[in-house]
Amino acid sequence: MLVVEHDEATIQAADWIVDLGPGAGVRGGSVVSIGTPAEIKNNPDSPTGVYLRSEKKRLGPKRELAKAGWLAIRGAKAHNLKNIDVKIPLGMWTCVTGISGSGKSTLVREVLYKGLKLHLGQFAGRPGAHKEIAGWKTLERVVEVDQTPIGKTPRSVPASYVGLLDEIRKLYALAPEARLRGYTPSRFSFNVKGGRCEACDGQGKIRKEMSFLPDVFIDCEECGGERFNEETLSIRFNDKSIGDVFRMTVEEAVPVFHAFPKIARPLKILDDIGMGYIALGQASNTLSGGEAQRIKLAYELGKESHGKTLYVLDEPTTGLHFIDVEKLIQILHRLVDMGNTVITIEHNLDIVKDADYLVDLGPEGGEQGGKVVAYGSPFEVAQDGKRSHTARFLREYLNNGVARPARAAPPQQALA
Repeated sequence: MLVVEHDEATIQAADWIVDLGPGAGVRGGSVVSIGTPAEIKNNPDSPTGVYLRSEKKRLGPKRELAKAGWLAIRGAKAHNLKNIDVKIPLGMWTCVTGISGSGKSTLVREVLYKGLKLHLGQFAGRPGAHKEIAGWKTLERVVEVDQTPIGKTPRSVPASYVGLLDEIRKLYALAPEARLRGYTPSRFSFNVKGGRCEACDGQGKIRKEMSFLPDVFIDCEECGGERFNEETLSIRFNDKSIGDVFRMTVEEAVPVFHAFPKIARPLKILDDIGMGYIALGQASNTLSGGEAQRIKLAYELGKESHGKTLYVLDEPTTGLHFIDVEKLIQILHRLVDMGNTVITIEHNLDIVKDADYLVDLGPEGGEQGGKVVAYGSPFEVAQDGKRSHTARFLREYLNNGVARPARAAPPQQALA
């Protein structure tokens, strides 16, 4: 059996590990370690091994509980939810846990997310059955950040999604040769006729239909994948054409555009969250779900924040390596530090232990689920002795070595 997996328990249980890397994208593609889990763990060249042997299972300092107030969901009874009342602290990171089928997605996505969208004058579908949602009036936005693609064709690129391409086009249009020729910023857009390669319509790729097989994209013979015609490519900034810019990785582009804040800031954010290896012109349809999600988060971090947004993420660690999970945790903390509220639905204990507050549903799945079985800080939930499966595994994960004083959480019943 061959399994592609990041889960620590699965890795530890395997007979043989093939570890690829050492990084992602252009930094990856090599075999860095092969062997048993113990051999991988003791290999200093393996990022996976470094994580497996390091002590990361600790609880860091948490924020002051519910300083910004509470969201109160009353009488939620959609699907298998048992007419439950749930409180979620605003201005903090809450993780909703529970075994598969316990009602997590129903509570967060069907009841809370769709209900809040409706309250804010938007429509994301009919909300799941509930009596009311209180405490939402301080919120201005509610955003679901999922792993769906940010684009489905080579015409879509990450640099365009985060909003820095417009500024790069303006920069090239200000070059002396461009001004002499009367070029405008649109000349450097691969979506507009004039500057783009017309053989591939600026996509850099030609789509080939394969009948019963999936379509494939090959480099355009006319422009060699550059997207633009020769006249456009002749314009230079720092001795680089617009085609050169599209081939740059985020990490390479940071020093090139450091003097231009509107370009440098989103580049720095992408680099900080671990996306420095992607090329600015990389087609969005080649990104993994985890990469697409982090680019969406980078876009949110780059926006002017009023600190009144609620972000919903459903199992954001799907497909992410331990190192990627650590970077995701940093992003979520940054969103909360900006005054926003974050809710994650998650099983990954690295995420669970780092949240400020937990709501654990269960005790089982299906008809045996739909109840609140534990709530509070990760430390408090880990002390639950009976009904919570999450508590049991969290205790084992933390090795019963966390010495933090319990913080009294308000009872979920006292919602009035």
